Amino acid sequence: MKDGKDLLVVGVGTMGRPYLEAAARLGVRTRAVESAATWEHRPQGLAETFYRAPGGPEELWNLAVTRAVTERVPGGVVAFAEPHVLSAALAQERLGLPGPSLHAAVISRNKALQRTTFADHGVPQPEFRLVASVADARAWMLERLPVVVKPLSRAGSEGVELVADAAAVGDVIARRADEGTVLVEEAVEGPEFSWEALVRDGEVLFANTTAKETTPPPYFVELSHRCGHRFDDPATTARVDALTRGVLDAIGMRTGLVHLEFKVGARGPVLMETAVRTPGDYLPDAIGLTFGFDLYEAVVKLSLGLPVDGLPSGGPAAWAATYFPTAAPGTIRRIGGIEETEAHPAVVRVRLRKGPGDTVRPLTSSSQRMGHVLVCADSPSEREDALKFVRETLRVEVDPA
Repeated sequence: MKDGKDLLVVGVGTMGRPYLEAAARLGVRTRAVESAATWEHRPQGLAETFYRAPGGPEELWNLAVTRAVTERVPGGVVAFAEPHVLSAALAQERLGLPGPSLHAAVISRNKALQRTTFADHGVPQPEFRLVASVADARAWMLERLPVVVKPLSRAGSEGVELVADAAAVGDVIARRADEGTVLVEEAVEGPEFSWEALVRDGEVLFANTTAKETTPPPYFVELSHRCGHRFDDPATTARVDALTRGVLDAIGMRTGLVHLEFKVGARGPVLMETAVRTPGDYLPDAIGLTFGFDLYEAVVKLSLGLPVDGLPSGGPAAWAATYFPTAAPGTIRRIGGIEETEAHPAVVRVRLRKGPGDTVRPLTSSSQRMGHVLVCADSPSEREDALKFVRETLRVEVDPA
């Protein structure tokens, strides 16, 4: 028999812990599936039972999830990150629990399935080619430069790169000859955004637009996120609304948290990709600060089929952002300005993963970044002032490689 007060969280790590904390505040009994890599650091006081997922392909998470739901049927399941989506969706579908739908989960985990699905649903997206080897797209790329090469199921911008000219075509074919099936698509010029929404039975309960800043080509690693974005042009707003609604309908999104990325190019909003899991880069923290509510608690309630009250219906109450400091490749000598940065009234936290003696590598994916700073201000201009202060004050001194 289902117990509406029993939650299973698939994947915790560091950024998934707020789900366990939110469940504890709500008085919800919680069990969790954790990876072998982070097993020794699992927050044991926040869940009554942990199930260890073996290392390896993401399909192995299903071993631990199946064991957990067989031992006791939960009242809800929350998937944290990309490797957890399919195992959680299989359990949700089998047990009749709230979730994005197995259809949405499968499509979200494969960029080629997204492109082929959206092609027949009128969702604006780049022209694309799916090939068994990047070499098979040589002629197609040369006719359409610049183009972007993408793997089908990685996350954090890993493996996504711009191919700008004929010389780069030859280089990418040589470097990625053994990669197998890839997606090649036209490069869309324009600013990039993301859209995060809470959905119940296909109805959008809350939505936020985030403005992104990324590294310059050939890679697209995110350097900052500004939540609560509003477009000045009503026509662009309407087209973004149509795009997001089209994505939800095309993937068959039912219930949960959805995240999609798009660019606004010469022909308007164009979809990059979508996901039915928690957005990374501490976006839920920044969204919660911006709109004055706990996004993690809302997701827990949705997953358990509980009423979700108190969701914001108006504009931002504050203006939050996440910022990711960078440095030239080499070995970190020292990091200065940490205390001054932490003392700034708009800085919520500074969390660095690297320190003196650590190596800084060229940024090709978000996993290589050295940490983040979360800021929250009373106005957009004050947010920009705070971000400028952080960039100028937090100094990473590096001995070049």
